[in-house]
Amino acid sequence: MKLSLLPLASLVLVLLVVGITLRFNSRHAIAPFLPQEYSQVAHIQGTFTEAKLEPPPALPPEVFINAAAAAARPGIATADRDWSKLDPHFVQTVLQIMKKMAERGYPMALLEGYRSPERQDGLATQATVVTKAKGGQSKHQYGLAVDLAPMKDGKIIISERDKWAFEAYQALGEEAVAAGLTWGGVWSFKDYGHIEKAGSLAALMRNK
Repeated sequence: MKLSLLPLASLVLVLLVVGITLRFNSRHAIAPFLPQEYSQVAHIQGTFTEAKLEPPPALPPEVFINAAAAAARPGIATADRDWSKLDPHFVQTVLQIMKKMAERGYPMALLEGYRSPERQDGLATQATVVTKAKGGQSKHQYGLAVDLAPMKDGKIIISERDKWAFEAYQALGEEAVAAGLTWGGVWSFKDYGHIEKAGSLAALMRNK
């Protein structure tokens, strides 16, 4: 009688071990993976959402109406400063640059963003040379370029002849290059406040 119970006891023991093993694996091998992955994705998405910057409030037109601004940039008081007309990814890069500039002690103002082909032609043909690009040849027409200027004591200083403003423009160039943009201060025709998306216009339009 005792010999006949021995194989049965062994079988019960084997089944018990198998049952415990399966239960352990179901708790510790499968369950943790999916919740952890979803948690990581949610964290990454939250980080990107928090990192998105909003454009600053529009400055009143009178800030742009002064002798220095009028001489350097005709029509600047009525220039287009609507951030929504610019490429959204480019906007985020520009806002990051403006944030870093403010941290360095050089708050910047948007002088002009989108520029119509007609205004581009007007600037290219006027007596005071502002740009050599004609309508359709500038990245302003495609929302991929902006003109910025430093602000001091509530006033916009466009002229690079001002020592403080020149230092601000040099800092702008450093930040723009670090962000992968092109700075107009390195061109043969200097445009210190101009920053734009790098690359030829033709290539950018093909990849858009």
